[in-house]
Amino acid sequence: QVQLQQSGPGLVKPSQTLSVTCTVSGGSITTSYYAWSWIRQPPGKGLEWMGVIFYDDSTYYNPSLKSRTSISRDTSKNQFSLHLNSVTPEDTAVYYCARIFVADTMYDYWGQGTQVTVSA
Repeated sequence: QVQLQQSGPGLVKPSQTLSVTCTVSGGSITTSYYAWSWIRQPPGKGLEWMGVIFYDDSTYYNPSLKSRTSISRDTSKNQFSLHLNSVTPEDTAVYYCARIFVADTMYDYWGQGTQVTVSA
């Protein structure tokens, strides 16, 4: 069974870098059938797609966040990470990792969510 386990700090200071990691079990992040994404939900708002990393380490980002976002991976640990720099209080949100079945672009597994608050 596939599981996505998130880890990361709950509080980040403004101007710092927010990093959240998603450790995958029950499947490899290097298989071509799937891609691995980050999505966030600010309080009182809808879901916002942030970016995706594919089996070949290629990445794509939401244009509105591209200048501040990067997604990396560690294949030896079967995990991928989100890095969002120069954060402001507007980046306060619940951050989710999720798996995408590439053939139909549907999300099929999600992490538990990480509440990240940006505050001094």
